[in-house]
Amino acid sequence: MDAKASLIYRPAKIEDLDALVELENRCFSIDRLSRRSFRSWIQKSHADLIVTTSNGNLVAYALLWCHRGTRLARLYSIAVSPEMRGHGIADSLLQCIEELAIEKQRFYLRLEVAKNNPSAITCYERNGYRAFGEYIDYYEDHSDALRMQKRLHFRSRALVQRPTPWYQQTTEFTCGPASLMMAMGSLNEKLPLNQGEELSIWREATTIFMTSGHGGCHPIGLALAAKARGFKCNTWISTNKDLFMEGLRSEKKKAILSVVNQQFILQAQKQKLRVHYRDINQSDLEKWLKQGCAIVMLISTYRLDGKKAPHWVCITGVDEHCFYMHDPDPDELASSPIDNQYLPIAKEDFDLMSVFGTERLRTAVVLQPNS
Repeated sequence: MDAKASLIYRPAKIEDLDALVELENRCFSIDRLSRRSFRSWIQKSHADLIVTTSNGNLVAYALLWCHRGTRLARLYSIAVSPEMRGHGIADSLLQCIEELAIEKQRFYLRLEVAKNNPSAITCYERNGYRAFGEYIDYYEDHSDALRMQKRLHFRSRALVQRPTPWYQQTTEFTCGPASLMMAMGSLNEKLPLNQGEELSIWREATTIFMTSGHGGCHPIGLALAAKARGFKCNTWISTNKDLFMEGLRSEKKKAILSVVNQQFILQAQKQKLRVHYRDINQSDLEKWLKQGCAIVMLISTYRLDGKKAPHWVCITGVDEHCFYMHDPDPDELASSPIDNQYLPIAKEDFDLMSVFGTERLRTAVVLQPNS
């Protein structure tokens, strides 16, 4: 009997938990998904867990996770029972996962695979995946991983992309410094990327108050920090009003924040830092990227996490359909930095994401390439 003829591919159910855990333990000795993790993935709206059964027995699964607010999907895990390997199940599961990602309008599917697993790498390459980086000491056994991806809808004809180091912010309030460090690091690979530098920049650029918690960073403050480190830069702000006032209820805090805003403006004038008070558009961003500039930009996180918080990111590229960014703050589901690097954001989504607040603030710090 043809083994493939009896195979059924379907979404996982809670009733599959025992079989999923048993399969996971048979296929992997390290980095295993737990029963609790499987239950969580089955219930999450941004995940699809597809299982393969043969004569009623669960023999394989693949887990797809879609990064909210982006056009990125990730193959989180895939497993085929040892006795069923060699029947094309992994290829069929990949096809199922890719079709789901396309239905969800994702442009890229990414994954990690152990460098010492040539059969898996061959399978992915056979299905159109290409390596675009690696992680050293990635798995629990200290083995390395290849980063692979496949463009699902089409191939980009006009990708402009800055090779940019990724740095994870170490506090909940230092997205600005982390993004600026990534931008500066793309122009000067010798620049230190560490917590000491991150906190130093935050102290130089903080606005003192935000809607809650520690103060975030002012665009002029970030530009001044970059200038102090030898970078030529301009700041673009869509309004000449005091920034980040609308979230404050206390008049005392508003008055203090107004003083801070004016201090940044005076420092910019003293340092001869150019501040442009006008909105910027996608043509501006594309032009700067083509000129080799590095861009730090403020976004609203609403489309990423539903929280409407101001958040700094580093813009890393553009093509005919997407802008790409490095996000320094990993999603709690994103166990790998791969989920936060070169994130594809459709241009129509980016227009909505790149403004903040009811006054629709749009602001960016643009670092010029070394001459």
